[in-house]
Amino acid sequence: MSLTFHWFLPTNGDSRDIVGGGHGVRTGAAGGDRPPTTAYLGQIARSAEQLGFVGALTPTGAWCEDAWLSTAMLVGVTERLKFLVAFRPGQISPTTSAQMAATYQRQSHGRLLLNVVTGGESREQRAYGDFLDKDARYARADEFLGIVRALWRGETVNHEGTHLRVEGAQLHRLPETAPPIYFGGSSAAAGPVAARHSDVYLTWGEPPAQVAEKIAWIRKLAAGEGREVRFGIRLHVITRDTAAQAWAEAERLLSRIDPDTVARVQAGLARSESEGQRRMLALHGGSTADLEIHPNLWAGVGLVRGGAGTALVGSHTEVADRIAEYHALGIEEFVLSGYPHLEEAYWFGEGVLPLLAARGLWRHPAGPRRAEPATVPFAGR
Repeated sequence: MSLTFHWFLPTNGDSRDIVGGGHGVRTGAAGGDRPPTTAYLGQIARSAEQLGFVGALTPTGAWCEDAWLSTAMLVGVTERLKFLVAFRPGQISPTTSAQMAATYQRQSHGRLLLNVVTGGESREQRAYGDFLDKDARYARADEFLGIVRALWRGETVNHEGTHLRVEGAQLHRLPETAPPIYFGGSSAAAGPVAARHSDVYLTWGEPPAQVAEKIAWIRKLAAGEGREVRFGIRLHVITRDTAAQAWAEAERLLSRIDPDTVARVQAGLARSESEGQRRMLALHGGSTADLEIHPNLWAGVGLVRGGAGTALVGSHTEVADRIAEYHALGIEEFVLSGYPHLEEAYWFGEGVLPLLAARGLWRHPAGPRRAEPATVPFAGR
């Protein structure tokens, strides 16, 4: 089976430096000096589509633009690219959410993917009128997804649960294909919900041994539900023609991070309720001393960015090797990003994807001819 690659739409702004955000982090070392306009995001989306990415993740939270609206504006400037829209169940009723997704599927001709995010920070959730604690948010997500999936199947739903209640809910126009559900979470409360509802379980970029443990955990829970789940991983990437060039770029990014900013961001992230965020912090401990935590896996991004904080760094061949290593564990989908997102998409798309194609691990979704390396390197090489 061909590996699936997704890119990232930086709806909080882009930069040649690391841009912070997520889990209470509002700004990074330099901030987003490329505003997230529709024109700029469209450039990234069109480039990702041309290079062979299947979809593009768009984040959710107070720190970025709304994912539903941003991606809906980009459907018309792309042809094939799917949009992995992150959203938080409970902020909108399950019936309304099911209807929105069904409309999106029809109008985009099946280009919606859904990334369910329960919300890792109670303080931010309260700003949206949500006063449940973290475990209760997972329980509500369980109810929410059960209702939504039943509506997509054409059922009339009557549900009176602990957190949600609907009566006589139904969709008068069903999606031709229900959008796949992407779901992450490292806590004990997250696992059973992911096992029951996710089509793809996403993990942040931990070292392979830790990723293998997560895969085994979710596989066992899913088997108990009579289901099979695919697995994906969320990583940043810095790939160049040589390893020295890639690590020089990582060092440049690190040199642009002010120590006071690191201390402030790390203090904020240490208060996070997210188990996944705790695991990210444990990879580097707030120190810049030893950030290569596994061959070609660099934890420097997590010094100033909440959420996914690790990057694959190396030559195109080394990055392809690490992707093959994760694939051997059971990872089929890779959600990638890099700074800046426009240029880094080309470094990966023209440098790594052809190598994976040659190994029989990937093929361009638009056809075999599109998988060939570009004959003219992009400006900047």
